[in-house]
Amino acid sequence: MKLKTSDKASAKKTVPPEELMSVRDWVRYMVSRMGAAEVAFGQGFVDAWDEAVYLVLHTLHLPLDRLEPFLDAALTVDECERLMRVTERRCEEREPAAYITGEAWLGPFRFRVDPRVIIPRSHIFELMQDGFAPWLDDMGEPERILDLCTGSGCLAIAAAHFFQDARVDAVDLSADALKVAQLNIHDHALRDRVEVLHGDLFEPVADRRYDLIISNPPYVTEAAMAALPDEFRREPEMALGAGADGMDIVRRIVAEAGRHLNPGGLLLVEVGRNQAETEAALPDLPLVWLDTDSATAPVFLLRAEDLEQ
Repeated sequence: MKLKTSDKASAKKTVPPEELMSVRDWVRYMVSRMGAAEVAFGQGFVDAWDEAVYLVLHTLHLPLDRLEPFLDAALTVDECERLMRVTERRCEEREPAAYITGEAWLGPFRFRVDPRVIIPRSHIFELMQDGFAPWLDDMGEPERILDLCTGSGCLAIAAAHFFQDARVDAVDLSADALKVAQLNIHDHALRDRVEVLHGDLFEPVADRRYDLIISNPPYVTEAAMAALPDEFRREPEMALGAGADGMDIVRRIVAEAGRHLNPGGLLLVEVGRNQAETEAALPDLPLVWLDTDSATAPVFLLRAEDLEQ
């Protein structure tokens, strides 16, 4: 069969250079290709080295935490062809690493992901690892938790792991995202403690009340949406954009959360770098800004008493 010109070009792309023979060679090559292509990071990885190591080890079905023993291992022709295809998908097609591998990690927790959900990354998760101390110290561990805009279910699942006596509701407007969340809940054996609810913010929870409400909602401004790198445009737009100032969803969460918090309960909302936009949108509330190891003030906290009005 005679190949069309476009097919020939595609076939040529996937032919690996003969000089690449070891794991070490491919990690170096992938880092170089990412640099030359100026790929964007921030969807689970912060630099080319970490992402290249992950993609090489995952593609070769090697342990993700053991690079050194395999650095000088020789590769088969088939393995090199698979690595070349992964390199092209990442560098030429701008496909995020998590969508290439079908998985993403928050700490020790693995989650299935695909283009139906935003790729897990969260400052709330960083705070969760310390049990939200000292903010929960007076209340003790929460018994009922709500995760709004749950996406893949990653924060709801992590909360169920960290607070092992809690029941967690996971809400999202996207029915497609909740299909992925259901798979992850099954993988983590949490179907008896994490309930998926389809609907718009608090609508599907009816009159339920919670000790803790967490949310990593859409908060990207219109201007930032227009400037998004190609990798981020692969993610669901509804999981990112939230109006001119990025606060459309945050305003609604804050306006309704008081009716769903138990006395002494807490609301934590992630807004990334939008501290100024948040303070402008919520000028009358005593926002408590929480820092993480990786960012300054990416999450704000409000108590139930702050929201009584």
